Amino acid sequence: MKIKVVIHRVAETEGGGYWAEVPVLLGCMTQGETYGEIMQNIHEAIEGWLSIEAEPHAHRRTRLL
Repeated sequence: MKIKVVIHRVAETEGGGYWAEVPVLLGCMTQGETYGEIMQNIHEAIEGWLSIEAEPHAHRRTRLL
């Protein structure tokens, strides 16, 4: 499965490093100090997001505002 990941570089004046997001997975994002770290972190974030979505939804509560 291929999933688009958007990786952003953080300016050195802001502390440096990277942050990444997965636009099709609402709220799936992470950060890291190096490119290698961000790649590992985003894989873990995607796996975690998908594992939660795979769980039955019966135990979740939905509140409409």
